[in-house]
Formats: sequence, structure tokens, C-alpha cells
Amino acid sequence: MNLSEESKGVLMLAARDSIQSLFGGNLPPVIDYTYYPELSQVGPGAFVTLLSDNELRGCIGYITSEMTIFDTVCESARQAATNDPRFYPLMEDEVSKIDIEISVLSALTSISSYSQIQIGVHGLVLDEELNRGLLLPQVAVENHFDVPQFLSALCEKAGLNPYAWEERVLNIQTFTADVFSEAGKRKRLYEQG
Repeated sequence: MNLSEESKGVLMLAARDSIQSLFGGNLPPVIDYTYYPELSQVGPGAFVTLLSDNELRGCIGYITSEMTIFDTVCESARQAATNDPRFYPLMEDEVSKIDIEISVLSALTSISSYSQIQIGVHGLVLDEELNRGLLLPQVAVENHFDVPQFLSALCEKAGLNPYAWEERVLNIQTFTADVFSEAGKRKRLYEQG
């Protein structure tokens, strides 16, 4: 999905308002979807990543959603601030110091070969019986991963042996993402074409 700059701005403000509302701030305003019709779409997933001094401070989202994109981003922002099990909940004095990054996901695409994975374009979802993991497209770029390293990181994230992908063909799907942040320093578009 390729969102307009106006829609990205609305989502960014809504994500920050959603986090601030946890500490007594106002909830994000109800928006008129006639002005931002792309934000009323149901189905696309979204992740909100919180960074503090360029270090991960929380990241939660939905691969797909039964909510609108607007509501998915608002809920993901609140969850990233309070429920990422890797971090303690965000404190009120941290809110003004965090950088928010939003990733709006495309639909998932099945692959028949690991050679179809494109670094800087694809995010990955691994879905095995008891193991599930997701890595956003920017993870590979930021960590300078090649495809084997990206697959190993995905396996680890899903709780598998990092080389499980070499032992058997895993159920892995790809997606692309429209990724943007408040600061604009990390603004990238991870989409094909």
C-alpha cells in the first residue's frame, strides 16, 4: 500500500495521541474518512515501532486486521507502548522523547523458494505448527542481513533453531510495507515497483 503524505501525517498524529491518551491526554480525534478514504480500509496490517535514542523501545502490530488502518495504527501504538513483553511499559516522561515509526503492510504472498526473498523489499512471516514469527523489511536493511541471515533471524524470532530453514522448507510468506516515521530520518518505502 502506498499512502499519501497527508494520510501518513494523520496516522502519525493519531499514533502519538493514542500513546499520550494512556497518560490522560486526548484520544485521537474521529476522522472524516471522506477526506482520507485510504485510512478507512479494513484488512491491511500495521506495526508501530517506538524508538528511544535510536534504540528499540517497543514494537507491536497486526499482520492483518479487522479494523480500519486508522484504528489498527492507534491500537498498535497503545500496545507497543504498554505490552511489548521485551520492555517495561512506556512511562509518561518518555513519551516526548520517543520516535514513532509506522509500517503499513501489504497482503501476504506465499513463496516457493527462498530465492524469491528480496532484501529491502520483503518482510517475512514464518508460520509453522507451534512457531510463528515476523520480521519487518527494515530489519534486514538496518542489520545488513543477506537472505540467509534474514532467514536465521526469522527462525530465532519464531523460537526455532536459527538454521531450521536449511533443514527443511518452512512455511514462509513475504509482504511489503510502507514505512514512515515522525522524524523523517528513517523514512523509507519498502514496496515492490
